Amino acid sequence: MPLLSRYHPASYTDEQFQLEKRIVRHALFVACSFIMVVWLVRFFEIEFHFDFSPWGIFPLTLKGLRGILFSPLIHANFEHLVANTFPLFILTFSLFFFYRKSAYSILILIYLFSGLFVWIAGREALHIGASGIIYGLAAFLFMSGILSYNVRLLTISMIVALLYGGLLWGIFPIKPEISWESHLWGGVSGLGLALLYRKQAPSNQMPEEDEDPDDSEDEDILEPDDDQSGEKN
Repeated sequence: MPLLSRYHPASYTDEQFQLEKRIVRHALFVACSFIMVVWLVRFFEIEFHFDFSPWGIFPLTLKGLRGILFSPLIHANFEHLVANTFPLFILTFSLFFFYRKSAYSILILIYLFSGLFVWIAGREALHIGASGIIYGLAAFLFMSGILSYNVRLLTISMIVALLYGGLLWGIFPIKPEISWESHLWGGVSGLGLALLYRKQAPSNQMPEEDEDPDDSEDEDILEPDDDQSGEKN
């Protein structure tokens, strides 16, 4: 049987199908809500002539600490926002689909760690934008795919890397106007959390053909997470 087709159990019951539908709906809701918030922030700036960029991360200053919470929601312009929208949506959806029981904690930790590391080790400039989270999610899903031999996680991360325009090169100080520190530390955060949550990574394996359906029903329903659980960027 092809590797990609082994993600779901051989006998796919109606109960499992309904569960999958609920999980997909929830993942879509979270991803869409996240995107809606960052777009509303930008529209609010335009409509009321505000500039939220001072609320970005400014390293090693007390005022700059607030940027850990607010900088991912702030973008320099619509071009910056549009560039981050698609990968942020795809990666957030993927996280909540594959990591069903621990997605919230993973997202929050990537959100906080990526910003905290920039505050500690970034240049003396304002760092804004959600791409630190994008790099964190991409690194997390990619490393999780390697650790669990999950082709879907690897494929999603590689597609986003290609569409996002040279994801790997973003961690190097090539363009001074880009916060490569956010990319770098977001990626480091994602890799570290992938190792921390390696036992909860979804696997491609399905139950054996001769396994008793009654004995494996609960396990099948829980798949694939049953092993648990200024500067712009």
